[in-house]
Amino acid sequence: MRLNKYIAQAGIASRRKADELIINGNVKINGLPVKELGTDVKEGDVVEVNGRRIEAEGKKVYIALNKPLGYVTTSSDDKDRATVLDLVADIPERIFPVGRLDYNTSGLLILTNDGDFAYRLTHPKHHVYKTYRAVVQGQLSNERIARLRKGVDIGGFVTSPAIVNVIKQQERKALVEILIYEGKNRQVRKMFNAVGNKVLELERIAIGDVRLGRMMEGHYRKLTREEIEYLKNV
Repeated sequence: MRLNKYIAQAGIASRRKADELIINGNVKINGLPVKELGTDVKEGDVVEVNGRRIEAEGKKVYIALNKPLGYVTTSSDDKDRATVLDLVADIPERIFPVGRLDYNTSGLLILTNDGDFAYRLTHPKHHVYKTYRAVVQGQLSNERIARLRKGVDIGGFVTSPAIVNVIKQQERKALVEILIYEGKNRQVRKMFNAVGNKVLELERIAIGDVRLGRMMEGHYRKLTREEIEYLKNV
């Protein structure tokens, strides 16, 4: 089995993040550091990540969390801020967030120990749309909406076409839903900034057809069997 797949199946990270761990020298096989992508793990090999022995197989866990503001979407933080893993500390399995929501964004976040599942949800080629509800500053004109729907330059990267629907336009702000399938850092905020509307509030309310619903902030639930199968095949 390829080393990155082995790490993903152990619930450490997605395959893409596993490649970063390998390149950075955080992975050992039989006590020896491995930095070559494409390395295979053979039967009987002992694999360690950050000094901890891992096993490829285990119980798969799929969690939907309503992330509050003020939490970082990482396993640890050098500024000693609270992380989303603090909210699921009672789950015995080692899980990690699928994608990210920034510190000032709330809403639906999926956590799992299934690396292949995480890869499918985060890689743009699979076109899994994420739905965000945003309050933006100022008037969101038809011209600006058209630009978002076509794709905008957010600093060296032109976004794919977005689905944009204005829910309510007021004199000084607008409530809007935007659907994207990419996951660049702070992408939604940068997209609105690119057309001249600063984001005041941002919440992710759905991933594909899996919706946040009425779950309270800071609470989580297990994904249903139907939701898991849907996300694996969307």
